Amino acid sequence: MLENAAWSWAMTGVIDALLRRVKNLAVSTRSPANRILFMNTLAFTVCFAVWMMNGVLVTFMVDNGLLTLDKAQIGWLIGIPVLTGAILRLPVGIMADKYGGKPVYIGVMLITAAACFLLSFMQSFAGLFVAGLAFGLAGTSFAVGIAYTSVWFPKERQGTVLGIFGVGNAGAAITAFGAPLLLRNLTDNGANPENWKYLPMIYGLALIVMTVLFALFTTNKKPEGAAGKTLKQRLEPLKDIRVWRFGYYYFLVFGGFVALSQWLVPYYLNVYTMSLATAGMMASIFILPSGAIRALGGWCADRFGARATMYWVLSACVVFFLLIVAPRMDISSPGEGILAAQPGTVTAVTDTSVTIGDKTYELEPKPAEETGVEKEGALVFPTFESWQEPAVSVGDQVTKKQLIAKGLTHVYFQANVWIFTVLLLFAGIAMGVGSAAVYRHIPDYFPRDVGVVGGLVGVLGGLGGFVCPIIFGYMLKGTGVWTTCWLFLALISIVAFVWMHTVILKISRDARPTGPMDDPSRTPTEPNGNGATN
Repeated sequence: MLENAAWSWAMTGVIDALLRRVKNLAVSTRSPANRILFMNTLAFTVCFAVWMMNGVLVTFMVDNGLLTLDKAQIGWLIGIPVLTGAILRLPVGIMADKYGGKPVYIGVMLITAAACFLLSFMQSFAGLFVAGLAFGLAGTSFAVGIAYTSVWFPKERQGTVLGIFGVGNAGAAITAFGAPLLLRNLTDNGANPENWKYLPMIYGLALIVMTVLFALFTTNKKPEGAAGKTLKQRLEPLKDIRVWRFGYYYFLVFGGFVALSQWLVPYYLNVYTMSLATAGMMASIFILPSGAIRALGGWCADRFGARATMYWVLSACVVFFLLIVAPRMDISSPGEGILAAQPGTVTAVTDTSVTIGDKTYELEPKPAEETGVEKEGALVFPTFESWQEPAVSVGDQVTKKQLIAKGLTHVYFQANVWIFTVLLLFAGIAMGVGSAAVYRHIPDYFPRDVGVVGGLVGVLGGLGGFVCPIIFGYMLKGTGVWTTCWLFLALISIVAFVWMHTVILKISRDARPTGPMDDPSRTPTEPNGNGATN
């Protein structure tokens, strides 16, 4: 109880400090822009918390025997709300450009609230699937918020303000940490598991309250020149390959974040045999900093350029995901054996030697058994123990080069939970910074199409959040190894890095001086001159 209270107090303090910081920004000037930024960020936080609900809820229902699902089905239910939030981001982004962010945001929150109440009455895989499709609309709040925020601020501040708006990703941490505690209290520590239905009701009420506040304290505004555009004109920027490449980056940094926000709870529960509440707390160590760091990511993209920022981000993702690929293991494999140097008759056999004729072969004895407590110490690297066991008996006739003692090797790797969590934390920070850096490009290249371009990039990022848990589930089902998810994320990180670097090399070649009047010291830059990726 004391541990849970301490963690609750710590998490509440972090979230309160985060909200106070954004609120201070909102009241620091008389301009309505900062008030809109604050309300957008707060609404996005609530919507993101709702969007991530299935990760905890489905895990609870399976863990308490309310549903019988395999790993692939769990992946589907975790990912299905993300699918809705991903696919509908583009049309919702277009609507935000056409009608303004306020009415669209209000509509998204009201429909999602109704879907949350619908979820409370579902008892089967099919029912949860349908309800997940419905309340997944909460994920479109990002496309609305990006478009609605960007129209209030000048281009040179877009990275910072969109990074601040992206802090709403911390809503995932609220769900990862708070939802298990709510479920425990609502169900009397699992004594009344059917009371899970009150959790989505609470989320629905939170959305209704947020909708009322949003309606009272925001003012609608549309992008300049948006009113006269046809649908074809609005979709024109999507022909640019640059948009799709930004979307691939976002598939990794945001889609991976969304996927892990839900996958980490069952991961900790199964790999490290934690309780649901503790698994949620450990998952929040990754989720909260990754979401909150987006403000810093936006500032870095403004200050150093999105190109340099993305180089750092993708490099970090490759390194940290590769470092945590190795699974927990406790395996035995064949080791170095002993062969007879000459033929003869076995005259003596012990645990430490084999005698053939007048020649004695010394064996490596088996190490003393370690207790579970000793094994679960603070191990960092895998441990290897080798020994040899007799393969012959007294009186056996052996030939030269015959195996007389077989070798055995025991490999044990703890995958220490705290080392794993710290490495994952750094990967999460990189993903949070990268999420802001990707969106830094959009107002520069597509200032009048932020809604549609941001919507498509968001679609691809959201699809990452949908597809990844399903891929994780099938990889786990096929191999039985939980850490295959990190290998998958490392591979797509490598592809993203190579793709970006190839494009930058092409930019450098195209910008190479071709005549005596050219300045050979000129560094190739993007059209916006801030070092963003082409």
